[in-house]
Amino acid sequence: MIEDAYRLGEAMGLPVWCADQTGPYQTMPHPGRSWRPEGDPVRQLHEYLRGGTAKALTLFHPADGRVRLQGVTSCPNSVLHPWLKRELAAILAGLPDPPGEPVAGRRAAWDRWQEGLSIKPTLLSELPPLRILLVLDNLAGHKTPELVCWLFAHGVMPLYTPVGGSWLDMVESLQGILKRRALDGRHPESTGLIISWLEATASHWNSSPTPFVWGGERAARRRRQRERRHRLGGSGACTRLPLPRRCGASYGHAQAK
Repeated sequence: MIEDAYRLGEAMGLPVWCADQTGPYQTMPHPGRSWRPEGDPVRQLHEYLRGGTAKALTLFHPADGRVRLQGVTSCPNSVLHPWLKRELAAILAGLPDPPGEPVAGRRAAWDRWQEGLSIKPTLLSELPPLRILLVLDNLAGHKTPELVCWLFAHGVMPLYTPVGGSWLDMVESLQGILKRRALDGRHPESTGLIISWLEATASHWNSSPTPFVWGGERAARRRRQRERRHRLGGSGACTRLPLPRRCGASYGHAQAK
């Protein structure tokens, strides 16, 4: 379902956003590469004071590469939910008005993104037009009735990654990039520095964002490999597996002997 969202959502007029929280990041030296004169490598302190940790709340739009990020020192539901609602409301405000659609036909658009699920969130009795697909992990805090009902009421369909399926959330890749650019080879001495570096890195990323495509060339190569057929001579027949070739003398040569 999530792969279908990445491949078909934008074409269907449904922006796909990915949400996640990353961290914690400690106030400690972070290993990493850096440019230094030859023979003068970066030297990190072997002792440091624990000054707390920081996390980053992230919303990512793979189709154009834009990211919305806010650093925090903790992210319980009382912090995460207001931020998520505020950012989604701003995203919805920037979208074009949904096309006119009969109320009776709206539910089919929502049901399409619940096909195949063993556990389905209960949709509201009256649904607005579907406007956004939101990919996020299946933490208990993401499934509270208050948050889910808010999402439904604003036209946002949550798509939860399965257990062990965090790789389905493309924001995971972006978070690794931002973390490396912000912290590798540096020693933040306070959580405020961590937060400011992460937010500055996200702002710099948005100045020239890189769109993400699901699977890319690697997935295409694997698909071609699965679909590959081994052609046979004499007709248009094919086999899924190559037929072994006989070694040694041919049948006619053996008869001659």
